[in-house]
Amino acid sequence: MITDFDDYLIHQAALPINQMGIANRNAYDRYWFNGFDRSGTFLFEAGFGRYPNRFVQDAHFSVAFDGVQHSFHASRRVPDNPMDSSVGPMRVEVVHPMRVIRVVIDPNDTEVECELTFHAKAPPVQEPKNHMWDGTRLIMDTQRFTQYGTWEGFFSVKGRRFEVKRSEVIGLRDKSWGMRPVGEYEEGAPSRLTTDPAVYWVWSPVHFDGFCTHFLTREMPDGHAQELSASIVKTYADDEEVPTDVVEADEEVMASATNSIQWISGTRWPSGATLGFEKRDGTKLEIELEPIFRFQMMGIGYQHPEWGHAVWRDELEIGYESWKLDEVEPDEYCSIHVHNVVRAKMGEKTGIGILETIVFGRHEPSGFQDLFDGAP
Repeated sequence: MITDFDDYLIHQAALPINQMGIANRNAYDRYWFNGFDRSGTFLFEAGFGRYPNRFVQDAHFSVAFDGVQHSFHASRRVPDNPMDSSVGPMRVEVVHPMRVIRVVIDPNDTEVECELTFHAKAPPVQEPKNHMWDGTRLIMDTQRFTQYGTWEGFFSVKGRRFEVKRSEVIGLRDKSWGMRPVGEYEEGAPSRLTTDPAVYWVWSPVHFDGFCTHFLTREMPDGHAQELSASIVKTYADDEEVPTDVVEADEEVMASATNSIQWISGTRWPSGATLGFEKRDGTKLEIELEPIFRFQMMGIGYQHPEWGHAVWRDELEIGYESWKLDEVEPDEYCSIHVHNVVRAKMGEKTGIGILETIVFGRHEPSGFQDLFDGAP
């Protein structure tokens, strides 16, 4: 089916734009955003996914403050036109590609609303390709970029309104696409991954004055890094200074990097972390991360038992839920994947950022042996 998008010089396959060049059922295109104030009192996150081969488009917005996390969820049948980036009252607006993006939730029955505009502090950072195999079958093949920025606007939860000012609220966004395991589980022969299921993923972007650091790794159960990337990214004080003729960030890629996570006893939630960066000239840097508070990623659909990504719910459905963060059970499948707002220190420089951890199954350097066992 031809849509307005087909009038642009953007085709990557001999198909209309709204027909994926990836035949896999789990093909997707997705936005993710977060924002946090410099004083560390709140964190909001949003996700928006299009899953054309599953006929689903879904959206989530979640915010944690005062020890409680509140979540808005929405799901619909995927529209034919990929320019329709809306699910019920929530939508994503590309105001200026790679520079200004807006997230809006119009007034609705859940009493969660927002109008938040992201302004880039630098061009995007293209991350390494992400591949995962189940035996001989490729089950994940994704591309992603991350971008640093500031926010302005407001969000409101159950009548409590927060004004968001660019001088106080910073954050990140990413855009990813390809295919990854989503939606309802497949039937048939057991997956080879079920014999020794294991995921170790750490992702940590940090804002400092004039630059940001970027780190990610995915490790095998023995600690070997299948994916590893670290860099220092130049940022600009004003979005008007961000070059418009530059596609990717001014990025100093590290020669190597390490990570050491300290875990809260009995959990897979971090109590602290150390990132080691080594430049190509041999200079070594160390970044100490201290968590301020935790955010549960199921709030925007990850491992959510009811509002999981790409799960069919209805032609259109919205919902709301909340929970006290100190009452979340740490050893449940939906609770292990977390973001922490963190204070950062690198030498004399201080910053604030995000530490993402998701660790299932065995990871020998951490002392994890079973699927959900906690740290000693």
